[in-house]
Amino acid sequence: MSWSWTLALTAALGAASALAEEPLRGTGDLGIVVERAAGAVTIVETTGISTLGRVEGLGDLSHASAVFGRDGRHAYIFGRDGGLSKVDLLGRRLEARIVQAGNAIGGAISDDGRVVAVSNYEPGGVRLFDAATLAPLAEIPATYADDGRRSKVVGLVDNPDGFAFTLYDAGEIWTARLDPANGAPRVRRFSAIGKLPYDGNVTPDGRYYLAGLFGEDGVALLDLWQPEAGVRRILAGYGKGEQPLPVYKMPHYEGWGAAGELLFLPAVGRHELLAVDRRTWEERARIPVHGQPVFAVARPDGREVWVNFAHPDNDVVQVVDVPSLAVTAELWPGKAVLHIEFTPRGEQAWVSARDDDKVVVYDTRSRSVLREIRADKPSGIFLTARANRIGS
Repeated sequence: MSWSWTLALTAALGAASALAEEPLRGTGDLGIVVERAAGAVTIVETTGISTLGRVEGLGDLSHASAVFGRDGRHAYIFGRDGGLSKVDLLGRRLEARIVQAGNAIGGAISDDGRVVAVSNYEPGGVRLFDAATLAPLAEIPATYADDGRRSKVVGLVDNPDGFAFTLYDAGEIWTARLDPANGAPRVRRFSAIGKLPYDGNVTPDGRYYLAGLFGEDGVALLDLWQPEAGVRRILAGYGKGEQPLPVYKMPHYEGWGAAGELLFLPAVGRHELLAVDRRTWEERARIPVHGQPVFAVARPDGREVWVNFAHPDNDVVQVVDVPSLAVTAELWPGKAVLHIEFTPRGEQAWVSARDDDKVVVYDTRSRSVLREIRADKPSGIFLTARANRIGS
């Protein structure tokens, strides 16, 4: 046995022993903070508002997102470099990592927790992997032209029937249903939904898939319970007669606010938040806000929606009161606010301020700062409560 191998074994046993001496704990109050410049995640817990460890070696996390396994122990992290990483939150270690494409944009996990799906820009399409081993299972190439061109895929989410996603280049929505018999996904295509669908999400009940359109005003809506009815256009021409502003950062539908009977959607190229009636899919109100909204995140009780903004107005968070449909508070967490995440019952809001290298944790009732956590260029914050939500 070589000296270096012995040293490595001793270090590994020491780390395992240290973890073994810690008391047993669950995963319900855990989460990760993405450190985008460092290619790392910090593991956090919300009960004591503290950090538990850090996992490095995750590649390019400049546009990273994450989903969780059913028991909340493992995070699956999707990197911009096509990396798919499986992180053990309790063991605080990288369990597996593959580079499955040249450029990836996000992913999802099936409702049974067995299949992880990744959406890709290069070479385009969706790839499916075994959640336990990250072994490849299938590929959906998203070919949309006779010459074999593949589309960039965005807005990939799970739903009770499988997955749904949009094809940015093709202007289509596809659904994929997993076939347990042979593992091959059954794909259904919905064409001509509008120009440049840039993101998408599914309502919390898993019924409606919405895709935002960058190439024109409007939103494409697909009823997943009645897909035979096809795609419906809603909010068509919501900016008609107005001069759109330059778009510095694309709004994210994956961070929309679903509060009771309303959805709160960022308006593309405008300093507005759109309130949409979920029963009629008509515009209920437009709420003037501080800048171009990026994320509109509803507090779990649906009483408030917290909004952050694109550059150059990205150092503020505004709080929208749902009953009055008005901005009632402004918070200034720091420079370059990128993400907002509520704890499962909404008593805390975790806000990342990238350029100040910190995460600010607020008491949502008093708006006071509970704690600041240091992190290296933090962006996405993902808590394990997402493991129990459709489309998260």
